[in-house]
Amino acid sequence: MGRNNPEITAIIERFQGQQFDAHYLAFFECFNQGLFFEAHDVLEELWLPQRNQSNGLFYKGLIQLAGAFVHLQKGRLRPAGALFDLARANLERYSPLHDRLDVKSVLEVIGNWRGKLEEGAFKVNPLNLQGQPKVMLSVRAEET
Repeated sequence: MGRNNPEITAIIERFQGQQFDAHYLAFFECFNQGLFFEAHDVLEELWLPQRNQSNGLFYKGLIQLAGAFVHLQKGRLRPAGALFDLARANLERYSPLHDRLDVKSVLEVIGNWRGKLEEGAFKVNPLNLQGQPKVMLSVRAEET
């Protein structure tokens, strides 16, 4: 898990004491660095004890999003597409803004990457053609 990786542990520790759980914030740091497996791993630590609570499907959708990119990194295009679909289904419930995440824009990212897979008939890896995806938290504290 992420806690066994000193670099990931340092990222988590850097976010301690903030408005949101350090694992939630570390997810975005890892994701935006292209560390998709680590992003998945970090957020899973937060999700597991809360999976049946109100944010359970939100965290699950983000984990699935990171997992889709892990599959892309490994060249597994159909499993990536399936995880994009699952992530979309889970995150749609929280749109347009949840826990400072612009869920609507994340759904657009998912649609874009899923669309690229379909355009390439699941034979062309869009991760090799496009830059790394970024998912940022909003500076607005507004909640839905």
